[in-house]
Amino acid sequence: MYSKVQSFGLKGIEGFPIDVEIDVSNGLPRFDVVGLADTAIKEAKERVKNAIKNSALEYPVKTIAINLAPADVKKEGAIYDLAMAIGILSCDDENQFHDHDKFCYIGELSFDGSVKKAKGVLPLLISARKMGYKKFIIPKENCVEASFIDGIEVYGVESLLQTIKFLKGEEVLSPVLPCSFNDIQNSQQKGLDFCNVKGQAIAKRALEIAAAGGHNLLMLGPPGSGKSMLAKCFPTILPDLTFEEALEVTKVHSVAGELDLEKGIVASRPFRSPHHTASTVSLTGGGSNSKPGEISLADHGVLFLDEFPEYTRHSIETLRQPLEDGVITVARSNATITYPANFTLIASMNPCPCGNYGSKDKECRCSPAQINKYLSKLSGPIMDRIDIHIEVESVTYEQLKSEELEECSADIKKRVDRARAVQIKRFAGSKNFCNAKMNVAQTKKYCKLDSAGEGLLRSAFERLKLSARAHDRILKVARTIADLEGSENILAVHIAEAISYRSLDRKYWN
Repeated sequence: MYSKVQSFGLKGIEGFPIDVEIDVSNGLPRFDVVGLADTAIKEAKERVKNAIKNSALEYPVKTIAINLAPADVKKEGAIYDLAMAIGILSCDDENQFHDHDKFCYIGELSFDGSVKKAKGVLPLLISARKMGYKKFIIPKENCVEASFIDGIEVYGVESLLQTIKFLKGEEVLSPVLPCSFNDIQNSQQKGLDFCNVKGQAIAKRALEIAAAGGHNLLMLGPPGSGKSMLAKCFPTILPDLTFEEALEVTKVHSVAGELDLEKGIVASRPFRSPHHTASTVSLTGGGSNSKPGEISLADHGVLFLDEFPEYTRHSIETLRQPLEDGVITVARSNATITYPANFTLIASMNPCPCGNYGSKDKECRCSPAQINKYLSKLSGPIMDRIDIHIEVESVTYEQLKSEELEECSADIKKRVDRARAVQIKRFAGSKNFCNAKMNVAQTKKYCKLDSAGEGLLRSAFERLKLSARAHDRILKVARTIADLEGSENILAVHIAEAISYRSLDRKYWN
């Protein structure tokens, strides 16, 4: 007897429909799965068989053949178990299922018949909804993330037996109720506050500009100057995630298996800080299953790379594409997948291996060759892609003991939000949402200079021997500074401040 049920596969963060075709016929007992399935799927015969038997259901002692169509697309993972089991049981005339062919089934089965949580449920459901699918049966543990998707009917199940009873009409299941994104977002805990950072007025100003315009930033300074603390405070001044951004971020985290299933959605901007010993694959993504890496997990958030030159040269150079395009393409022998990587890079480093090069108080113990080797890990193209470079000085004793109240993150965020509101209005109708992502045409249109500003930029371009990309970065940063000041036009003073954030790399990399 033949039966067909619907499931969904996952490629990157996009789902695609899978027809699970089952044929149960008389013959020697055997269980075959075809359709370019990986090892986890081929092992499904043991999981499905034992799940059916241990659920006190009748397992057919016959020849069972299952085809996962389309046959030319690679399928991975154990999320097709539930669909296979339903398909096998639907071939038995004694099982009177009601509209079982109108559901999409997603879930892995245990030997005892329970349905285990699955990775990537949210992107699967979003893709399925776009294709017109309306009804789904998924693991109960994944119901919270499904509750943020409207326009579909989702039922969460704990076991295969419960699913069978529901399809027979013997048990009533209620569809997943929608959740409010705003309620989840308001309950998020905030990070470190800028009011706890003493001194560092220049660094705070630079971080405010970076947040307002979506600019990448490099902090250079001696150990203990507060670079890491400043970076950890940075997310608290970023604009709140929109619901659309939160869905995109949640897709990536769901596929990577890092989603908090109790919350069901990533409601605050990610802050990823991989150690400098991290491999290139862990940063970019890939591996046998082409999973997203740290670069994609930081999408719409912050990627903080502490001790920047300590990363391998190859790992640093892989940042070029995502910093320029906002995506990263992971190419492997079995698949080529593009993941979103629209993050803000915050990097920090010492001026030399010992950290004291250029210090007024401490003597540097590094030789010129050691300093050159240390700094040479950062190439010109990478430095050009970082909009703002600042030097972070050590905090003095007087600053540490000062009773003067520092400005809190909430006040800085208000200015950032106002500047972002101007940019959203400016770029309405385009895919861009901040100054840092302006294309050539937008830069030419929105970054016009008067004669004083033009002369200042020309002088800096020739004196600092800037590249064309660095020239455009200065214009974009100046546009953000003008937005923070509430100025419609970019003035010479805005250009001067933007240039000051490009001179540091010429001091150390010339």
